[in-house]
Amino acid sequence: MNPDELKKQVAQAAIDYIETGTIVGVGTGSTANYFIDALAGVKSRIDGTVASSVASAERLKSHGIRVLDLNEAGELSVYVDGADETNDYLQLIKGGGGALTREKIVAGASRKFICICDESKLVKVLGAFPLPIEVIPMARSFVARELVKMGAQPELRQGFTTDNGNIILDVKALEIMEPCKVESELNNIPGVVTVGLFANRPADVLLLGTARGVETRTAG
Repeated sequence: MNPDELKKQVAQAAIDYIETGTIVGVGTGSTANYFIDALAGVKSRIDGTVASSVASAERLKSHGIRVLDLNEAGELSVYVDGADETNDYLQLIKGGGGALTREKIVAGASRKFICICDESKLVKVLGAFPLPIEVIPMARSFVARELVKMGAQPELRQGFTTDNGNIILDVKALEIMEPCKVESELNNIPGVVTVGLFANRPADVLLLGTARGVETRTAG
């Protein structure tokens, strides 16, 4: 199977976690797009969705799926999204698509977080994929200097502005041995809005697309 087929496979598998009469949190990115397309087939079962990005909201609306503001929706039953990396503990690196802040908010507001990705995203140690960090523009240089002190190599994502009006620094050369600790340390740098480490709130279920079918893993 090619990567797109694996993504479609796990996106369809995630539909089994959708409860009738609930509001569903929806992530951002290529795998999440396949989930949105699959969700269109059962849209009559749900009361609506909360999107983690403008792009996902537009795709949902194009399918005739109701999109709500999180403040209106309240607690969500489930959040479905992809990942750029996952370890065996379902701790993730996310934000390759630049929606990390809203993704983290929607994940935090959901009772269950379902991560969908193909087996190439499973790693022993997080950090080979550059870690995205959303930063308030005036703090760009300061945050970058603080990251360099940690031995990291931050690079500005050129020509990109988040849905929140901020910039992203993509951080290389970080071998993340203690994800929860690193997430907290980075979040404490003044000017950092969100770090793309989902460690303190990892996924609850990982649906991993493989040539052998969908493999289901749970946290712990």
